Amino acid sequence: MPVQRLNHAVLYVRDVERSLAFYRDVLGFRVKTEIPGAAVFLQAEGSTNDHDLGLFRVGEGAGASEAGRRTVGLYHLAWEVDTLAELARVRDALLQAGALVGASDHATTKALYAQDPDGLEFEVSWLLPAALVTPELTEGAPMTAPLDLDREIARYGADTRGGVGVSVPA
Repeated sequence: MPVQRLNHAVLYVRDVERSLAFYRDVLGFRVKTEIPGAAVFLQAEGSTNDHDLGLFRVGEGAGASEAGRRTVGLYHLAWEVDTLAELARVRDALLQAGALVGASDHATTKALYAQDPDGLEFEVSWLLPAALVTPELTEGAPMTAPLDLDREIARYGADTRGGVGVSVPA
């Protein structure tokens, strides 16, 4: 059987408490297990996973990630939200935290890009329901355009559930 999905990610961070506060307060993750000052395992709000994100302390002296600039490494992780209303809520929380670095419309994916306190980039996205994906959206369309989230909410509805396996009532 092939790989089904990403189960969890683990990040090395300078300060576990600072990173915990960010992922908890901005993205709504909750603590599942903690090794004070050393590591914490977090669960996303809507998840049934044992943990979705692990954070391990490497200390304040750790240098910035050079991945993609001078070394190979992970570019970003992407988390999915169910509705455009939730994507808008996350956008507002990221703006308030000063963490939002971009917003892109990838035709079938509406994406926000942000950086955590250590500068590690991540994406939060809403996927167009499979029933709404048309050839016009996927053939010859630009891969990346600026995201106008208010326009997308007007177009698809704030509470339309997104995702590959989601059908939309006629």
